[in-house]
Amino acid sequence: MVQKLISRLSSEKLPAILRIQTVALRAISDYMEGQNVPQIMPILLSPITDPLNHEVFDAEVSYYDQRLQLTRSITIHKPLILMGHLKGFFCFSPNIRLEKAEKSKTGRHLIEFTQVEMEFKEFDKKRFMGFVEGLVRHVISRVIAECADELKLLGRKLEIPEGPFRTFESSELAAVLGEGYDDKLSETSRQPFWVLSLKREFYDREDKERRGYYHNYDLIWPEGFGEALSGGEREFEYKEVIRKMKERHMEIEPYESYLRILKTGNVPRTAGGGLGVERLVRFLTGLRDIDEVTLFPRKAGAKIEL
Repeated sequence: MVQKLISRLSSEKLPAILRIQTVALRAISDYMEGQNVPQIMPILLSPITDPLNHEVFDAEVSYYDQRLQLTRSITIHKPLILMGHLKGFFCFSPNIRLEKAEKSKTGRHLIEFTQVEMEFKEFDKKRFMGFVEGLVRHVISRVIAECADELKLLGRKLEIPEGPFRTFESSELAAVLGEGYDDKLSETSRQPFWVLSLKREFYDREDKERRGYYHNYDLIWPEGFGEALSGGEREFEYKEVIRKMKERHMEIEPYESYLRILKTGNVPRTAGGGLGVERLVRFLTGLRDIDEVTLFPRKAGAKIEL
């Protein structure tokens, strides 16, 4: 393990990977500034965090008489931040998700990673998806323009994707391709694409006229790189949130402070998502194992030594 770590940190690929990552992060910040989207600082501890739609190990700390969770994502907080005069925001948000070891097989799951979290007041899914497509094209174009030597070293050829990206309904893909439909379609695609209406957490808005249809989305990288971003329009009505939490057999008590704010009616309609930074760098560099774009092993199921 020590020799493997030394080899990783002394690899000639590492400066190229970090250069591409640096340019990509700067491009994200520049795009946001160009769109007048302010940056906020991340939220690392909270009594509640994203419940997720799959099981992970708890990551908690004790602080006086409180049990605080390390952030899995700030999705629950995001609409609350927009109750006032802010129209939108973004942040580079560290996340801790202690995934089960079987996630290591995907090549894209880390237990410690960063997302570009963004949320916008009065956006619907179409407007948000268009915003993200512009962001993706901007980042890729900057990397192509500024990292030619690094891309050559890594043997990676990038192309700026055409827009708008294709969209697919999750139910239709599942009927044709079966389980793991997004990964299967990613393998054969040469352009990023969207998958719509996935049954997930309580906070993604469900259509009142078409129960079971969700106004959410995943952005999927092509060439087998899989999920890039997850997001949706948010439930902002107290009764709808309570209904969905009960449907999912969730404990209500931990979310009481959040629910009290919802009950006031001050939470606006918003839409947003989280773009995985390490997954973005993995796609830009063409490296198949996400562990290759991190300094120290943080892959799901890995033994943490440093």
